[in-house]
Amino acid sequence: MKTTKVAPLIFLLIWTVTSITRWPSHTICKSGNLEMKYRSCDPRQDFALSFDSCSSVLPQSANIRIGTVLRYPIRELTVDVSLAINGKKVPVYSKKICERNHPQFSFCGKNKGEYVYYEAPVALGVHEIPQGDFNVTVEMFNEDHNTIICADITIRNL
Repeated sequence: MKTTKVAPLIFLLIWTVTSITRWPSHTICKSGNLEMKYRSCDPRQDFALSFDSCSSVLPQSANIRIGTVLRYPIRELTVDVSLAINGKKVPVYSKKICERNHPQFSFCGKNKGEYVYYEAPVALGVHEIPQGDFNVTVEMFNEDHNTIICADITIRNL
């Protein structure tokens, strides 16, 4: 009798876990003709992101906030940024931001299971967002090429 009650529950749990293929889309900002959203492209983990500026005319730098729980340690951390053009990713930026002997940021050297929160101004290098739809992928991975954070960012400026 108990088996007939437990079996559907186990099936429901397995189906729920395996049927979730994408994280929800989160709105970064929406103002006038500008809308920015992000979604984690890491199938196992979502993260939090916020951005202070919500205008198509950007300041020299803007505050960003990122938070996540680490699934892997960070001894070295590389960030890759790519832009999707006609469905193909084109690399536009790549930089090692944590090195073993030169920790530049507070999250460098953090261990698996630790909560990482980063808040600081970031130089944008762009003064105005052109009109159109843009898809930007930001991937951060450690020295073993394990994904720390992966974000698909959609920018729509009409």
